[in-house]
Amino acid sequence: MAVTKQLPAAEEEKLLRQRNEELERELRQSQEREERMKAELQRARERLRVAEEAEERLCSQLGELEAEAVDQARMDHARILALADQLSHAQRLLQASAVPLPSGLASK
Repeated sequence: MAVTKQLPAAEEEKLLRQRNEELERELRQSQEREERMKAELQRARERLRVAEEAEERLCSQLGELEAEAVDQARMDHARILALADQLSHAQRLLQASAVPLPSGLASK
């Protein structure tokens, strides 16, 4: 049979109070850590929200720029076709009128 040491009531009460104070201190520290983590989480959520909004704006702007680029490419292509047609027409007129080209232009 194990021998247990009996502590006087006053000493046992003192040990219990010390243990209780220690547990209360640990609880306060844990609660403070929890509050800091909650605040950090809230800041991270806010940064995420801002980043998502910025991403949406950038995607929208990119879409607009892509649409503008396609429109510009179509206009440029139409202009090139029109200029090529004008050049072809001018060459046919020159050939039809049998106007000889100057020697500098004929070799080109």
